Amino acid sequence: MTTAFTRNWEHAVVTGGAGFVGSHLCGALLDAGAAVTCVDDFSTGRPENITALLERPGFTLVQANVTEGLPIKRPPDLVLHFASPASPADYLRLPLHTMETGSLGTRHALELAHASGARFVLASTSEVYGDPQQHPQDERYWGNVNPVGPRSVYDEAKRFGEALTTAHAEAHGTDTCIVRLFNTYGPGMRGHDGRAVPTFVRQALAGEPLTVTGDGRQTRSLCYVDDTVGGVLAAAAQGMRGPVNIGNPAEITMLDLARLVIELAESDSEIRFVERPVDDPAVRCPDITLARDKLGWEPRVRVEDGLRRTIGWFREQTDR
Repeated sequence: MTTAFTRNWEHAVVTGGAGFVGSHLCGALLDAGAAVTCVDDFSTGRPENITALLERPGFTLVQANVTEGLPIKRPPDLVLHFASPASPADYLRLPLHTMETGSLGTRHALELAHASGARFVLASTSEVYGDPQQHPQDERYWGNVNPVGPRSVYDEAKRFGEALTTAHAEAHGTDTCIVRLFNTYGPGMRGHDGRAVPTFVRQALAGEPLTVTGDGRQTRSLCYVDDTVGGVLAAAAQGMRGPVNIGNPAEITMLDLARLVIELAESDSEIRFVERPVDDPAVRCPDITLARDKLGWEPRVRVEDGLRRTIGWFREQTDR
């Protein structure tokens, strides 16, 4: 992938570096010539995501829980805080760990960045907008979040992380940036993580019915992982504090997504409608004007192309 927006970082720390997006970030930073320390407790990250990276010069794995501290010996000049359960299956299974990662983990990552004089980037999420009453969502929108619903452990952990990051910058002058990621997908996802793309792809390749929740008219905006990584690195390289939306404004309904996956996978699967989860957002689409204007970034991979690559990767895993 392109790393045109990457500053000449010497040493980057990526928390959650064995996760889906985190592992892609580690690879991109190594490609750009940076030494990378990956921190992960493997509560949701996967060792196989970083197997190839372990053989590369400059890559170090530290197995640690960010809620208990960050045992990093070499001072970094970039800290990317991506540790957190991110799929419904994970944060509903690990509710307290999710909230502690967003609070204690964020504080420890901020303290490391401040002590090292490093640039700090918080991976936030479009879920801070909740079930939005503004569409598309821009960064000025405060959101519509249920603070005590089943999704609140993730939504509010990220909202608190944003508040803590902002307070740290104000109180200590820490060089911070907040990126709000929208529905990233691509190779490296887990088939059973509960998110729509890997679930649909896994079901289509197995010839199983694709389980669409509700009537399928709810929308998401899918951003291929290479584009997401490019946006994150663009935000890291610039001096802006954000928050800034990183996502693809090409909106698609879940029913149309299911049909598209069936077509691209050349599957005989049917579609089966199931109960829609509590507080499931009706719409999700980023306004990326700020990212275009301030970062010179926008997604380049069309959904059809990204899905083909993702389906191909899942098919390879199945055939092994």
